[in-house]
Amino acid sequence: MKRTVADRVFDTMNGLFLLLLVVATLYPFYYVIMASISDSSLLLQHEGLLLAPLGLNFDAFGMVLKNPNILSGYQNTLIILLAGTSVNIVLTSIGAYALSRKFLLRKGIMIGIIFTMFFSGGLIPTYLLINNTLHMGNNYLALIIPGAISTWNLIIMRTSFEAIPESLLESARIDGAGEFRIFSQVIIPLSMPIIAVMLLYYGVAHWNSWFNAMLFMHKREMFPLQLILREILVQNSTDSMMTGTVSIDREAIGESIKYATIVVATLPILLIYPFLQKYFVKGVMVGAIKE
Repeated sequence: MKRTVADRVFDTMNGLFLLLLVVATLYPFYYVIMASISDSSLLLQHEGLLLAPLGLNFDAFGMVLKNPNILSGYQNTLIILLAGTSVNIVLTSIGAYALSRKFLLRKGIMIGIIFTMFFSGGLIPTYLLINNTLHMGNNYLALIIPGAISTWNLIIMRTSFEAIPESLLESARIDGAGEFRIFSQVIIPLSMPIIAVMLLYYGVAHWNSWFNAMLFMHKREMFPLQLILREILVQNSTDSMMTGTVSIDREAIGESIKYATIVVATLPILLIYPFLQKYFVKGVMVGAIKE
Protein backbone atom coordinates (compact mmCIF):
# COMPACT_ATOMS: atom_id res chain seq x y z
CA MET A 1 0.00 0.00 0.00
CA LYS A 2 1.16 3.49 -0.82
CA ARG A 3 1.84 5.46 2.34
CA THR A 4 0.47 8.97 2.51
CA VAL A 5 2.10 12.01 4.08
CA ALA A 6 -0.27 11.69 7.05
CA ASP A 7 0.90 8.10 7.59
CA ARG A 8 4.54 9.17 7.64
CA VAL A 9 3.81 12.06 10.00
CA PHE A 10 1.92 9.72 12.32
CA ASP A 11 4.76 7.16 12.32
CA THR A 12 7.32 9.88 13.05
CA MET A 13 5.31 11.40 15.89
CA ASN A 14 4.54 7.95 17.29
CA GLY A 15 8.23 7.01 17.21
CA LEU A 16 9.23 10.26 18.95
CA PHE A 17 6.58 9.75 21.61
CA LEU A 18 7.73 6.19 22.30
CA LEU A 19 11.37 7.34 22.39
CA LEU A 20 10.50 10.00 24.99
CA LEU A 21 8.58 7.38 26.95
CA VAL A 22 11.61 5.07 26.96
CA VAL A 23 13.89 7.89 28.11
CA ALA A 24 11.44 8.92 30.87
CA THR A 25 11.27 5.29 32.02
CA LEU A 26 14.98 4.45 31.93
CA TYR A 27 16.56 7.74 33.01
CA PRO A 28 15.63 7.50 36.73
CA PHE A 29 17.40 4.15 36.99
CA TYR A 30 20.32 5.45 34.94
CA TYR A 31 20.54 8.42 37.32
CA VAL A 32 20.63 6.09 40.33
CA ILE A 33 23.46 4.04 38.80
CA MET A 34 25.51 7.15 37.94
CA ALA A 35 24.91 8.62 41.40
CA SER A 36 25.90 5.37 43.12
CA ILE A 37 29.38 5.41 41.53
CA SER A 38 29.93 9.17 41.84
CA ASP A 39 32.13 10.94 44.35
CA SER A 40 29.95 11.68 47.40
CA SER A 41 30.99 15.30 47.92
CA LEU A 42 30.58 16.19 44.23
CA LEU A 43 27.21 14.46 44.11
CA LEU A 44 25.90 16.45 47.06
CA GLN A 45 26.73 19.71 45.29
CA HIS A 46 25.32 18.63 41.92
CA GLU A 47 21.93 19.80 40.64
CA GLY A 48 20.01 18.91 37.49
CA LEU A 49 20.57 16.05 35.06
CA LEU A 50 23.32 13.53 35.70
CA LEU A 51 24.62 12.05 32.46
CA ALA A 52 27.97 10.70 33.69
CA PRO A 53 29.47 9.84 37.07
CA LEU A 54 31.01 12.74 38.99
CA GLY A 55 34.37 11.18 39.58
CA LEU A 56 34.44 7.43 40.01
CA ASN A 57 34.02 6.01 43.49
CA PHE A 58 32.77 2.56 44.50
CA ASP A 59 33.12 3.06 48.26
CA ALA A 60 29.34 3.19 48.72
CA PHE A 61 28.98 -0.33 47.28
CA GLY A 62 31.69 -1.58 49.60
CA MET A 63 29.85 -0.15 52.60
CA VAL A 64 26.53 -1.61 51.45
CA LEU A 65 27.90 -5.10 50.81
CA LYS A 66 29.67 -5.13 54.19
CA ASN A 67 26.42 -4.32 55.97
CA PRO A 68 25.21 -7.53 57.69
CA ASN A 69 21.59 -6.35 57.41
CA ILE A 70 21.85 -6.25 53.60
CA LEU A 71 23.32 -9.76 53.48
CA SER A 72 20.70 -11.21 55.85
CA GLY A 73 18.01 -9.35 53.90
CA TYR A 74 19.22 -10.96 50.67
CA GLN A 75 19.16 -14.38 52.30
CA ASN A 76 15.63 -13.90 53.67
CA THR A 77 14.35 -12.52 50.37
CA LEU A 78 15.79 -15.46 48.43
CA ILE A 79 14.16 -17.94 50.83
CA ILE A 80 10.80 -16.17 50.50
CA LEU A 81 11.23 -15.83 46.73
CA LEU A 82 12.07 -19.48 46.07
CA ALA A 83 9.60 -21.01 48.53
CA GLY A 84 6.83 -18.51 47.82
CA THR A 85 7.06 -18.69 44.03
CA SER A 86 7.10 -22.50 44.15
CA VAL A 87 3.94 -22.53 46.28
CA ASN A 88 2.34 -19.90 44.00
CA ILE A 89 3.00 -21.82 40.79
CA VAL A 90 1.94 -25.22 42.17
CA LEU A 91 -1.32 -24.02 43.74
CA THR A 92 -2.24 -21.63 40.92
CA SER A 93 -1.65 -24.22 38.20
CA ILE A 94 -3.61 -26.91 40.07
CA GLY A 95 -6.50 -24.51 40.70
CA ALA A 96 -6.43 -23.27 37.11
CA TYR A 97 -6.51 -26.81 35.72
CA ALA A 98 -9.44 -27.76 37.93
CA LEU A 99 -11.38 -24.65 36.88
CA SER A 100 -10.58 -25.20 33.21
CA ARG A 101 -12.51 -28.51 33.28
CA LYS A 102 -16.29 -28.51 32.96
CA PHE A 103 -18.14 -29.60 36.10
CA LEU A 104 -21.39 -28.76 37.84
CA LEU A 105 -20.37 -26.01 40.29
CA ARG A 106 -17.66 -24.36 38.21
CA LYS A 107 -19.53 -21.11 37.57
CA GLY A 108 -20.46 -20.68 41.23
CA ILE A 109 -16.88 -21.34 42.36
CA MET A 110 -15.55 -18.83 39.81
CA ILE A 111 -17.98 -16.18 41.07
CA GLY A 112 -16.77 -16.79 44.62
CA ILE A 113 -13.13 -16.52 43.51
CA ILE A 114 -13.74 -13.32 41.51
CA PHE A 115 -15.57 -11.86 44.53
CA THR A 116 -12.26 -11.85 46.41
CA MET A 117 -10.80 -9.46 43.83
CA PHE A 118 -13.15 -6.71 44.97
CA PHE A 119 -13.79 -7.43 48.65
CA SER A 120 -11.57 -8.57 51.50
CA GLY A 121 -11.69 -8.73 55.28
CA GLY A 122 -9.49 -5.66 55.64
CA LEU A 123 -6.12 -5.01 57.20
CA ILE A 124 -6.98 -5.41 60.89
CA PRO A 125 -8.85 -8.75 60.56
CA THR A 126 -6.02 -10.03 58.34
CA TYR A 127 -3.44 -9.03 60.95
CA LEU A 128 -5.42 -10.65 63.77
CA LEU A 129 -5.98 -13.82 61.76
CA ILE A 130 -2.33 -14.32 60.78
CA ASN A 131 -0.68 -13.06 63.95
CA ASN A 132 -3.07 -14.13 66.72
CA THR A 133 -5.18 -16.99 65.33
CA LEU A 134 -2.72 -18.77 63.04
CA HIS A 135 0.34 -17.68 65.08
CA MET A 136 2.47 -17.11 61.98
CA GLY A 137 4.18 -13.96 63.27
CA ASN A 138 7.97 -13.99 62.75
CA ASN A 139 7.49 -16.84 60.30
CA TYR A 140 8.18 -16.95 56.56
CA LEU A 141 4.76 -18.57 56.12
CA ALA A 142 3.13 -15.23 56.97
CA LEU A 143 4.64 -13.84 53.75
CA ILE A 144 3.84 -16.89 51.61
CA ILE A 145 0.50 -18.45 52.58
CA PRO A 146 -1.85 -15.39 52.55
CA GLY A 147 -0.93 -14.56 48.95
CA ALA A 148 -0.41 -18.11 47.73
CA ILE A 149 -2.88 -17.65 44.85
CA SER A 150 -3.51 -14.41 42.97
CA THR A 151 -7.04 -14.35 41.59
CA TRP A 152 -5.98 -12.48 38.47
CA ASN A 153 -3.12 -14.91 37.76
CA LEU A 154 -5.47 -17.84 38.36
CA ILE A 155 -7.89 -16.53 35.75
CA ILE A 156 -5.10 -15.94 33.21
CA MET A 157 -3.72 -19.44 33.70
CA ARG A 158 -7.18 -21.02 33.57
CA THR A 159 -7.84 -19.27 30.25
CA SER A 160 -4.52 -20.53 28.92
CA PHE A 161 -5.34 -24.11 29.92
CA GLU A 162 -8.75 -23.85 28.25
CA ALA A 163 -7.03 -22.98 24.96
CA ILE A 164 -5.40 -26.45 24.85
CA PRO A 165 -7.47 -28.64 22.46
CA GLU A 166 -9.81 -30.97 24.28
CA SER A 167 -9.07 -33.68 21.70
CA LEU A 168 -5.51 -33.86 22.98
CA LEU A 169 -6.73 -34.53 26.52
CA GLU A 170 -9.23 -37.10 25.25
CA SER A 171 -6.40 -38.93 23.46
CA ALA A 172 -4.47 -39.10 26.73
CA ARG A 173 -7.54 -40.46 28.54
CA ILE A 174 -8.00 -43.13 25.87
CA ASP A 175 -4.38 -44.17 26.46
CA GLY A 176 -5.21 -44.67 30.13
CA ALA A 177 -3.89 -41.42 31.62
CA GLY A 178 -5.60 -40.10 34.73
CA GLU A 179 -6.19 -36.45 35.56
CA PHE A 180 -2.94 -36.05 37.48
CA ARG A 181 -0.89 -37.57 34.66
CA ILE A 182 -2.68 -35.40 32.08
CA PHE A 183 -1.96 -32.34 34.20
CA SER A 184 1.71 -33.12 34.79
CA GLN A 185 2.68 -34.63 31.43
CA VAL A 186 0.36 -32.88 28.95
CA ILE A 187 -0.90 -29.58 30.36
CA ILE A 188 2.29 -28.37 32.08
CA PRO A 189 4.72 -29.06 29.17
CA LEU A 190 2.35 -27.27 26.77
CA SER A 191 1.94 -24.30 29.13
CA MET A 192 5.55 -23.28 29.74
CA PRO A 193 5.05 -19.75 28.29
CA ILE A 194 2.25 -18.91 30.72
CA ILE A 195 4.14 -20.56 33.60
CA ALA A 196 7.17 -18.37 32.77
CA VAL A 197 4.91 -15.31 32.94
CA MET A 198 3.53 -16.44 36.29
CA LEU A 199 7.09 -16.96 37.56
CA LEU A 200 7.88 -13.38 36.62
CA TYR A 201 4.67 -11.96 38.12
CA TYR A 202 4.96 -13.83 41.40
CA GLY A 203 8.74 -13.47 41.61
CA VAL A 204 8.66 -9.68 41.19
CA ALA A 205 5.82 -9.44 43.72
CA HIS A 206 7.82 -11.39 46.33
CA TRP A 207 11.02 -9.47 45.61
CA ASN A 208 9.33 -6.07 46.00
CA SER A 209 7.11 -6.96 48.95
CA TRP A 210 7.80 -5.14 52.21
CA PHE A 211 4.43 -4.23 53.76
CA ASN A 212 3.50 -7.70 55.03
CA ALA A 213 7.02 -8.13 56.38
CA MET A 214 6.64 -4.85 58.28
CA LEU A 215 3.40 -6.16 59.82
CA PHE A 216 4.42 -9.71 60.71
CA MET A 217 8.22 -9.74 61.05
CA HIS A 218 9.52 -8.31 64.33
CA LYS A 219 12.92 -10.00 64.46
CA ARG A 220 15.48 -7.96 62.57
CA GLU A 221 17.37 -11.02 61.38
CA MET A 222 14.23 -12.11 59.48
CA PHE A 223 13.68 -8.81 57.64
CA PRO A 224 13.61 -9.20 53.82
CA LEU A 225 15.78 -6.97 51.65
CA GLN A 226 13.03 -4.51 50.73
CA LEU A 227 12.27 -3.81 54.39
CA ILE A 228 15.97 -3.05 54.96
CA LEU A 229 15.86 -0.82 51.87
CA ARG A 230 12.85 1.01 53.27
CA GLU A 231 14.70 1.72 56.50
CA ILE A 232 17.66 3.15 54.60
CA LEU A 233 15.64 5.31 52.21
CA VAL A 234 12.60 6.35 54.24
CA GLN A 235 13.98 6.37 57.77
CA ASN A 236 17.42 7.57 56.63
CA SER A 237 19.10 4.74 58.54
CA THR A 238 22.64 4.71 57.10
CA ASP A 239 24.69 5.24 60.25
CA SER A 240 25.45 1.53 60.68
CA MET A 241 27.33 1.55 57.35
CA MET A 242 29.47 4.62 58.07
CA THR A 243 31.59 3.42 60.99
CA GLY A 244 34.81 5.42 61.12
CA THR A 245 33.55 8.11 58.75
CA VAL A 246 34.21 11.74 59.64
CA SER A 247 30.96 13.41 60.74
CA ILE A 248 31.29 16.20 58.16
CA ASP A 249 31.22 13.63 55.32
CA ARG A 250 28.29 11.61 56.65
CA GLU A 251 25.57 13.47 54.75
CA ALA A 252 27.38 13.13 51.43
CA ILE A 253 28.30 9.49 51.91
CA GLY A 254 24.78 8.74 53.16
CA GLU A 255 23.34 9.87 49.82
CA SER A 256 25.72 7.62 47.88
CA ILE A 257 24.86 4.69 50.15
CA LYS A 258 21.15 5.16 49.41
CA TYR A 259 21.74 5.03 45.66
CA ALA A 260 24.07 2.05 45.94
CA THR A 261 21.49 0.20 48.06
CA ILE A 262 18.81 0.79 45.41
CA VAL A 263 21.08 -0.69 42.72
CA VAL A 264 22.00 -3.71 44.86
CA ALA A 265 18.32 -4.36 45.68
CA THR A 266 17.00 -3.87 42.15
CA LEU A 267 19.62 -5.28 39.78
CA PRO A 268 19.10 -9.03 40.45
CA ILE A 269 15.41 -9.02 39.52
CA LEU A 270 16.16 -6.99 36.38
CA LEU A 271 18.73 -9.56 35.26
CA ILE A 272 16.12 -12.33 35.36
CA TYR A 273 13.80 -10.64 32.88
CA PRO A 274 15.85 -11.25 29.67
CA PHE A 275 15.69 -15.00 30.29
CA LEU A 276 11.88 -14.91 30.49
CA GLN A 277 11.23 -12.27 27.82
CA LYS A 278 10.80 -14.75 24.96
CA TYR A 279 7.94 -16.38 26.88
CA PHE A 280 6.42 -13.17 28.21
CA VAL A 281 4.41 -11.81 25.24
CA LYS A 282 3.36 -15.28 24.07
CA GLY A 283 2.21 -16.26 27.56
CA VAL A 284 0.18 -13.11 28.15
CA MET A 285 -1.47 -13.35 24.71
CA VAL A 286 -2.36 -17.02 25.19
CA GLY A 287 -3.97 -16.15 28.50
CA ALA A 288 -5.92 -13.25 27.02
CA ILE A 289 -7.39 -14.66 23.80
CA LYS A 290 -10.23 -16.80 25.10
CA GLU A 291 -12.58 -16.01 27.97
